Amino acid sequence: EVQLVESGGGLAQPGGSLRLSCAASGFTFDDAQMNWVRQAPGKGLEWVSGITWNGGSTYYAESAKGRFTISRDNAKKTLYLQMNSLKPEDTAVYYCHARHVYGSDFWGQGTQVTVSS
Repeated sequence: EVQLVESGGGLAQPGGSLRLSCAASGFTFDDAQMNWVRQAPGKGLEWVSGITWNGGSTYYAESAKGRFTISRDNAKKTLYLQMNSLKPEDTAVYYCHARHVYGSDFWGQGTQVTVSS
């Protein structure tokens, strides 16, 4: 059974930091490009960041550039998102997404991030 389990969300103050994790199981993690996608209240899905299978290339939405850092540990089958300088507009449910090399898409259940003073 494929599972993507996010953790690390919570309440942060503006300017604060959070580190999200996504633990993967049930598929070959090394064979998947990984992404973080978020959904703010009342809005659609927004891609935030992506990373290639070996971590060699990373990609960021304009809203995340300079503040967020995506990384992965293939030995631990875990994806990370370090979020610094958080803003209220970063408030959203953050989802871990895997795009397997054979075309399958897998999603986690999401973790809530709330940025508020």
